[in-house]
Amino acid sequence: MTPVQTGQSLATTVARIILGIIFFVHGWQKFFQTGISDVAAGFEAMGVPAPTFSAWFAGIVELVGGAALILGLAVPVFAILLIIDMIGAIFTTHIDQGFWNGDGGYEFNLALIAGLIAVGFASQGRLSVDGNVVASRQKQ
Repeated sequence: MTPVQTGQSLATTVARIILGIIFFVHGWQKFFQTGISDVAAGFEAMGVPAPTFSAWFAGIVELVGGAALILGLAVPVFAILLIIDMIGAIFTTHIDQGFWNGDGGYEFNLALIAGLIAVGFASQGRLSVDGNVVASRQKQ
């Protein structure tokens, strides 16, 4: 591995882990702090379609997807699911606030989507489950 490839692998790993922590904590909060029924009630009050399903989808995808990103497991799959989650959040919750607003604009969601695109479709490197699976397949 060249120094440039090593640097890219390290940058992808750091970005993936930071994104994973952000999503994991948001999912954790939905289940273990707020409570999924209260999240669903909040979604209903905001006019989110299918609020109970949406709350469960967001909670599971954020919690499990965040953990998967931290581990580097099935990163492209979870990146897509989390992008769907963020697009849903933008159009159901944040779009009326505008791009940037101290009360919840959608710029943060867009930044998360950009990060997910960047890490979701990059080689994950040795510090990930995905990278080790690819490496073991190449040895065979």
